Amino acid sequence: MTGNLSEPLRSVKPLPRSSQLRSVVLGCGAYLPERVVTNDDLSRQIDTTDEWIRERTGIKQRHIAAEGELTSHLGAKAAERALRAAGIAAEEVDLIVVATSTPDETFPATATRVQAQLGMTRGFAFDVQAVCAGFIFALATADNFLKSGQAKTALVIGAETFSRILDWNDRGTCVLFGDGAGAVVLRAAAAGGNGKDRGILSTHLHSDGRFHDSLYVDGGPSSTKTVGHLRMQGQEVFRHAVGKLASVVEEALAANGMTGADVDWLVPHQANKRIIDGMARKLGLGSDRVVITVDHHANTSAASIPLALAEAADDGRLKPGQVVLLEAIGGGLAWGASVIRW
Repeated sequence: MTGNLSEPLRSVKPLPRSSQLRSVVLGCGAYLPERVVTNDDLSRQIDTTDEWIRERTGIKQRHIAAEGELTSHLGAKAAERALRAAGIAAEEVDLIVVATSTPDETFPATATRVQAQLGMTRGFAFDVQAVCAGFIFALATADNFLKSGQAKTALVIGAETFSRILDWNDRGTCVLFGDGAGAVVLRAAAAGGNGKDRGILSTHLHSDGRFHDSLYVDGGPSSTKTVGHLRMQGQEVFRHAVGKLASVVEEALAANGMTGADVDWLVPHQANKRIIDGMARKLGLGSDRVVITVDHHANTSAASIPLALAEAADDGRLKPGQVVLLEAIGGGLAWGASVIRW
């Protein structure tokens, strides 16, 4: 350590206050592996049927990563498409936050692998882990970096290869999940103060470790030294999902002085169509105001919300000025919601 502590500190230009900046979504991107596995395909491997899976989950198919195709590969491809949609180059990005429960390696962060694949040599990159709620946690993290002035442009990515942690003999879990990645580009912009500014209006995060046994992977370098497989108490997760999601959505809307009537689009975590339908009913939203991709993506964990956002942005459903509500719950248990003016 150098320097004289008795010397006066050099003047530092103050960072803008968070109330002066807002994180605006500039573009979205998605990537799904080429291999598609239908319910009928699974029925030839395990004791299940297409009817059984559709009736309980709404899932028809899922994408599975190829041999050697890693989470970082999926994330980088989604990021490239998001950057293209935003009309900016990777060199302009200051921050990458990757939400994933299936990293390439124990370390380094998968985000740094994505950073290298994009050719980005500036800024900083790291992972966050909140399972299916991971994208909202990552979004909140990037949003706070941008609002504080520590970064100007961020890539927020949800990327998963859940097929690598599934027990393919457990029909109660292996039919539910798929692989994929989605990304959004955020840029800090000055708020106009008129109450109609585009960007992330608020994020709301929660967790409760008492419910660990509801959804977890039975392995890790500190416990068993092996990766392990996903284990889930389906009914328990469903019970918590309904109550906790309703509560955090109410919290998010109240924080912005809104009700369900103000929401143009609900973009939920794509875990189970019954949960999605239940949330839409609580908000008084018709199916024409809910983005649903679980039928053709299955549950892609942290990737599910950005995949759904990218699909709705690409087909023109999401329009500037609309209010978009995101919500998710995952292992931990961890859950959250975010309100965005598109």
